[in-house]
Amino acid sequence: MDTVTTDRPPPTGEGLTFEKVWAMFQENAEQQKERQKKTDQQMEKTERFLKRLGKQMGDLHNRFGELAEHLVVPSITKRFNETGFHFDNVAPGGEKIFGENGKVIAQTDIVLRNSDYIVAIEVKVKPDMEDVPEHINRLGILRDYWTNKGDRRKLLGAIAGAIFPETVKKAAVKAGLYVLVQSGDTMKIDIPEGFVPREF
Repeated sequence: MDTVTTDRPPPTGEGLTFEKVWAMFQENAEQQKERQKKTDQQMEKTERFLKRLGKQMGDLHNRFGELAEHLVVPSITKRFNETGFHFDNVAPGGEKIFGENGKVIAQTDIVLRNSDYIVAIEVKVKPDMEDVPEHINRLGILRDYWTNKGDRRKLLGAIAGAIFPETVKKAAVKAGLYVLVQSGDTMKIDIPEGFVPREF
């Protein structure tokens, strides 16, 4: 067998002393620290941005809620009274129900009252399907709370929306809730034929 010769020295690792290898490790560690530092700084910036965004979205939601309530409240008593209820009391800021631990367990946006009925109204800019069962659950909590307080007036529920998807409207009506929709610069009660409100 012929022997192949070459001028290149075999890879013996000559020239790599312990000091050089250690220096390479240290340089690599410093680079990793710097990268980690930049990553941490970016994460902090992202967290601050998300917190600001969350606050802005919350503020925007509150403003939309206030706008919707202002749209509903001025005419809501009149609209229900046109159906024969004759409400003489309206709480435009709604009511909060607190549990034994002091935390809010239910809150509704508008409450109408007369001697026989209470109507708890949830106001949304654009109601979605989840709002229907959530309001039903809320009405159950309100019913228990007011019954325990000795108030046995019939409780009805309603959802008001500036933009009311047809599918959500049908679900609310099927659940026995009154539906209030925007009509020009005011609201109207959309009562389909055969609608029977659910009493809680």
